[in-house]
Amino acid sequence: MSSVGQSWGRYPVAAQTIIDITDRHRPLPTVNGVVLPYGNGRSYGDSCLNDGGTLLRARGMDRYIRFDPFTGQLECEAGLLLSDILDLVVPQGWFPPVTPGTRFVTVGGAIANDVHGKNHHVTGTFGQHVLNLELLRSDGSRMVCSPELHPDWFAATVGGLGLTGLITRATLQLRRIAGPWMSCETRRFRNLDGFFHLSESVAARHEYTVAWVDCVSTGDGLGRGLFTCANHAPASPDVKPGAPNRHLSMPFTPPVSLINPLSLRAFNSLYFHRQREDIAHATTHYVPYFYPLDGVGNWNRIYGPHGFMQYQCVVPPTAAQEGIKQLLEVVARGGDGSFLAVLKQFGNQPSPGMLSFPRPGTTLALDFPNQGERTLRLLDKLDDIVAAAGGAVYPAKDARMNGQRFRQYFPAWEAFSHFIDPRFSSSFWRRVAE
Repeated sequence: MSSVGQSWGRYPVAAQTIIDITDRHRPLPTVNGVVLPYGNGRSYGDSCLNDGGTLLRARGMDRYIRFDPFTGQLECEAGLLLSDILDLVVPQGWFPPVTPGTRFVTVGGAIANDVHGKNHHVTGTFGQHVLNLELLRSDGSRMVCSPELHPDWFAATVGGLGLTGLITRATLQLRRIAGPWMSCETRRFRNLDGFFHLSESVAARHEYTVAWVDCVSTGDGLGRGLFTCANHAPASPDVKPGAPNRHLSMPFTPPVSLINPLSLRAFNSLYFHRQREDIAHATTHYVPYFYPLDGVGNWNRIYGPHGFMQYQCVVPPTAAQEGIKQLLEVVARGGDGSFLAVLKQFGNQPSPGMLSFPRPGTTLALDFPNQGERTLRLLDKLDDIVAAAGGAVYPAKDARMNGQRFRQYFPAWEAFSHFIDPRFSSSFWRRVAE
């Protein structure tokens, strides 16, 4: 089936053929040209696109294989969504050790991008909790990989952007929880120094930490925001568990982006002042805490027909405070702002993949309506700051970094390239490494 495809950012557009993979026991289909595994399309850039080639859509491989409710080990096919896993395991007192900002990602996609969450400083990345996986290559060979068995292939596949072969199944180690509730604390900070102070003084008492940052504010208020930290709460007999239903959806794509300087300034001011106290406490269900945007169906449409570009970087600890300040100053001066600006700390947990993005430092995630060359020039300026600081940009959210920058950010790229299946490629890889 031929298709014009997009990632979640809806930029760029790719013309590609799609073949559904539903049986993990069968060999890969024989096609002309290069192929790329595709999960649920929640990557923001072109790492999940294969312009001119074929996508192997793996959502049909969505079966449970084995779950042990006593040990928390779950074996499943790679096309299973994290939301399906949560529905199964949370009522039995288990939870993924690492979860990204949406539960609508596949297991294979979470491994291929080695996703991280709000608790990286405690538990590291998703790949650190993968006990083993099966890799199907284009020559028909199959390989079970783990940190102990074929560890080099495991390191290449975790964070390997789907280029080493098709992940057919995986075994995950889950963690115990008492129930579906989260004990949350939100603190308002009035500038960037406040964020770093809270990161040192408060984060140690909480497993999950993340901050929203006002990218419009300047001067003494540069980098002001809300710092939210949380732990899994004890079981509460007074509250009936139950995930909230989705109530909202963006029903169409507007002719222009609804995110503009006027709407951003109004939203950021209202959001910063949404709580009257400097410190607020709440007990909430895990769904709105971990996945607030999942409550708005097709929220990516608000950026209009040209989509948006997300930019996530990490700046090492020695340069973090000055580097993040420079990034926010560039964004504020440009007047573009960011509707979803997320700031958090990565810990010292070593990432298991050759191309894994998380590393010690401070990570900032921004999104911008796609305004063509104007947006590309802005992101190039941000790249200059990140590169000078010795940081990196996240491939899963990138749609435009050049090859020189990529090779600087990921010096293991050349060693990784030897593990790429000769029949596998992506729009991203051809842009940055070929």
